[in-house]
Amino acid sequence: MSESAFVRPVEAVSVADRVTSEIRRAIVAGRLRPGQEFSLRQIAGQLGVSFIPVREALRSLEAEGLLITRRGRSATVAPLNADELHGICQLRRRIEPDLAARACALTTPADLDVLEAGVELAQDPQHNTDERFDAHRNLLLDLLRPAATSWDQRTLQMLWRATERYLRVGFDQLDRTAGDAAGFGRAQRELIAGYRSLVPDAARAATLRHVDWSESVADRALAAAS
Repeated sequence: MSESAFVRPVEAVSVADRVTSEIRRAIVAGRLRPGQEFSLRQIAGQLGVSFIPVREALRSLEAEGLLITRRGRSATVAPLNADELHGICQLRRRIEPDLAARACALTTPADLDVLEAGVELAQDPQHNTDERFDAHRNLLLDLLRPAATSWDQRTLQMLWRATERYLRVGFDQLDRTAGDAAGFGRAQRELIAGYRSLVPDAARAATLRHVDWSESVADRALAAAS
């Protein structure tokens, strides 16, 4: 390390980051179920890593509201409840519509064509549920990115993942009842359509409707499951 350097080079993604990402994905996807308890030893064994990165990951995920840790040796997946869902969506309504209004003026029709093509590709049956929800988060980010700061993006990613836990439950319920999984792609296309006018208020309104749609799907699922 040179005398002028304050820190040493590090890998772009640490083991703790990878562990955090994998546990987060398992929670959001419902493979670790709401209320399920697990030990650090159990998760470390499944991931093939030591306790240290798992402990770091659990602290990060607890800060995101996805876990409740117990004396550093075990953790419980945070439960789902309507009050939390409504709080998450209320925060989204305070952030996303104004960003959408600003981003609309910085987005071209060609940009939107690319995003809409991605929506169609994500609906291909060959893509699994994880891939479809990854594409959904990427779409939301790409639409808002022109006006979003790095802090906006980090905050929204956390809110979107929290919403996704509820949306996945919602689509499981809809698949069994109304068979309305096609509504996912339709909601995305309607969001893009709000940007196509290049009118900020139209993009703002479309974003609000999209958050309302997400909340409605999840609300119905929670009601059906109770």
